[in-house]
Amino acid sequence: MPELPEVETIARGLAKRVVGDVIESVWLGSKPEPLKSPAATIAAALSSKKITDVRRSGKHIVFDLEATENGPRSAQWVAHLGMTGSFLVCPPDAEVAKHTHAIVKLSSGRELRFVDPRRFGRLSVIEKFEAPGAEPLNVSFEDFIRLFRGRKTPIKSALLNQKLLSGVGNIYADEALFRAEIRPRRRAASLSRDELRRLHGSLKRILKEAIRLGGSSISDYVDANGDEGFFQLKHRVYGREGKPCLVCKTPIKRVVIAGRSSHYCPKCQK
Repeated sequence: MPELPEVETIARGLAKRVVGDVIESVWLGSKPEPLKSPAATIAAALSSKKITDVRRSGKHIVFDLEATENGPRSAQWVAHLGMTGSFLVCPPDAEVAKHTHAIVKLSSGRELRFVDPRRFGRLSVIEKFEAPGAEPLNVSFEDFIRLFRGRKTPIKSALLNQKLLSGVGNIYADEALFRAEIRPRRRAASLSRDELRRLHGSLKRILKEAIRLGGSSISDYVDANGDEGFFQLKHRVYGREGKPCLVCKTPIKRVVIAGRSSHYCPKCQK
């Protein structure tokens, strides 16, 4: 599932390509799963709207829409990519990919298409969308401490809790914990101030580096241009079970915490 760096990369790419364009019409497929809002509601809210911005909020892509002169009031079009969702900006004569669930015709003559083979992605419209948790790239150290104070859950589970931090997923939680030298099973409440300071810093550095490299292409992820990311080449623990730690050569271990795989070095992480 695309995480913060992947969603940020896609949102930035889309912003460069479609901001300023006007939505002329909307086609939505017959599959009900991708539509969190009714199809008629989505079509009515998008039609005749100008796209003024495309941005990330948590793991969601938010299209800010502004009413044209005679159109209905402004709205936000919100997309969650699920596991395999992607957006394509295409000429109208481009072959329509299988599992295309939305085609948005733009005044520039192009089409914005939402493709999702596994149909875990969601499309909705809302007046004002806000991700439930703190923004990992902006959260202050003191606020970061408050998020985990007194929590008895493993720190890995706490990092994945979208009500605490919006956007952090399995890959970047594993990588941040490794760089902070903290085991994923440690109770969040057991971490010292110095350990939380290391984690706060490592998480921000990891996310920023991953964005710079276009995210991690593990399975289906590609950016708005159809290109893969490169941060998977920088993974130190994620997906490296049994391989030697790049720091101490100890084999990387994999454990399951709250149903999610976690990778760590038993020597480097305490």
